[in-house]
Amino acid sequence: MVTISIIIPVYNSEKYLTACIDSVLAQTLADFELILVDDGSCDKSGEICDGYALRDERVKVYHTENSGSSAARNYGIDRACGSYLGFIDSDDVIEPDMYELLYNNMIREDADMSMCGLADVYDGKVTNKKDKNIYKVMDAEEAIKTVMEAELTSVTPVNKLYKRELFDDTRYPVGKDSGEDASVIVELLMKCKKTVLDTSQKYYYVHRSNSITTRDFRPSDLSVIQAYQKNYSLITEYYPKLADIAVMRLCWAHFFVLDRLLISPNRREHKAIEKRLVGFIRKNTGFILRDRYFRKTRKLATIMLKINVGLYRMIVTVHG
Repeated sequence: MVTISIIIPVYNSEKYLTACIDSVLAQTLADFELILVDDGSCDKSGEICDGYALRDERVKVYHTENSGSSAARNYGIDRACGSYLGFIDSDDVIEPDMYELLYNNMIREDADMSMCGLADVYDGKVTNKKDKNIYKVMDAEEAIKTVMEAELTSVTPVNKLYKRELFDDTRYPVGKDSGEDASVIVELLMKCKKTVLDTSQKYYYVHRSNSITTRDFRPSDLSVIQAYQKNYSLITEYYPKLADIAVMRLCWAHFFVLDRLLISPNRREHKAIEKRLVGFIRKNTGFILRDRYFRKTRKLATIMLKINVGLYRMIVTVHG
């Protein structure tokens, strides 16, 4: 049995896939298998995956019908042989020692999950470079708080290493347009007696312009709210001291969906959804204005939303 199974869902990423795979195969911790799940790609991604499998015995390739990244991750989990699991997005890259750091920290602390820092890359430049690294070992409550705050790490699965057992009865939700990462992270952390975090930035999350910012709104976009509603229910039941953070994230999810709806070409087709989103935010205006996690521009936009949706849209369009 290999130590680590690294799972990469692949879909139409031929431009970036080689750099991603090369960064994995260059890992200083060599005892791993790389599972590439080609999720019905229409470009040459599948051929690229097959080429690597011929050249490196650590690479395993599976070709499936297009079902989304969650289904591809689940497919990889079901076929993984490693004692530990890791996930990478097919258009990102990692430092050569990322998995060595994650694994060593996990073994040193006898942890169930290990996290490292994530660097945001826009136009080839890191926009959130950290001057100081933080190392800490957390129980479940502190780990959930840290992830929900999203200041040191976040809900994304890609900068983490997991004990395989965490996924014994957990899978990523299939058929969701967004929120699939958030939907499982609290559930996973609740199973962890220890989680170790080292904020050394070893994962490069490459942001690319794509059609999602201007495409038609779909009711399935509400899945991000459903994910944070699930988290809210879990947190308020088992960790009531974190209730405010759970509310904050639920408000954030409503902002996220409303902002997407307001810039979509088919906005007029979803007036009932818009009314519901606006109503939730207006109802929670007092909380949003008091909460330290929301920026001043977001608070100003919230005040404007009490007056007029158009004023809100203008502020978030200009300031984000």
